[in-house]
Amino acid sequence: MKICPTCRRTYADDGLNFCLEDGSVLTFAPADGAPTVVMEHPRTTDPTPSAWQPQNPPAQSMQPKKRSSKAWVWVVGIFAVLILVCGGGFVGFFLYFASGTNSNSVANKGTNNSSTATKANTFTRTTPTPPAPEKGEPKEVDLSGWVEEPTAFLETDFTDGEFLMTSKQKGYYYVLVAKDAEVSDAGVARVTLRNVDDADADMGYGLIFHSDMTPLTNDYAFLIDTKKKKYRVVRHEAQQEKILTGWTSSSFIREGSDLNLLEARDSGEKIELYINGQLANTIVNKQGPKGGVPGLYVGDGAKIGFRKLEVVK
Repeated sequence: MKICPTCRRTYADDGLNFCLEDGSVLTFAPADGAPTVVMEHPRTTDPTPSAWQPQNPPAQSMQPKKRSSKAWVWVVGIFAVLILVCGGGFVGFFLYFASGTNSNSVANKGTNNSSTATKANTFTRTTPTPPAPEKGEPKEVDLSGWVEEPTAFLETDFTDGEFLMTSKQKGYYYVLVAKDAEVSDAGVARVTLRNVDDADADMGYGLIFHSDMTPLTNDYAFLIDTKKKKYRVVRHEAQQEKILTGWTSSSFIREGSDLNLLEARDSGEKIELYINGQLANTIVNKQGPKGGVPGLYVGDGAKIGFRKLEVVK
């Protein structure tokens, strides 16, 4: 039997040379024996954090604390030997590797958090001119009546003819749709919008069209990201968001807080999607609704200003 001269723990394995607790060199125990020390078993923990999904309250998770370990003693000893054998070259490589790892961590952290710096707001009063519709006169939806009481997820306001809509939490999106049956089954739906603070919004923001009067039940969404100058198209079905066209770059999108005009125009079994009067994409309307009301979509905490939500029958 062996014993640790520092912590006095004993070990039945005579082949063990170092103490598992503090790394001291073991010695053989006296013949008359010493009291046996029973080692505490480590607690079993589950370090996996809870998942966080959009449209549900964020799940909170706590990372359990790890037990202290004396392994650093061995690490320091090994590095001391390597420094003596290999010289300063190994140290330089280690510092370079550690520096690269730290840079990646900071970059990832910046990507996963909301931007705190914003460009100066420049309200562009010039509204993009839409292409002439092929059907009747446009009917404007009154957005002044869309203001709702603020919640933990949504904040709305109407000022100077602009409806301001903010999805207040990162990782969530919010949709409002028209309730007036007179604007349903429109051949053309369009809206003018701007990213008020030029904020990051990975989910995008934009126009809902062909929607049921119950939001997120059955609709299409034509979304843009002005910071990255990209657009995407999705379809909602029973509050599930299905991607029809992934993020696609477009030179038609105006950057910053400038106004952008989005338009969805029915063309038989197809729907043509325009950005600032330029045809950006065409989707085939096979699984989605054939008609419905227009609406607005915001996501990821960005504050979006909407002007002139219109339909043309």
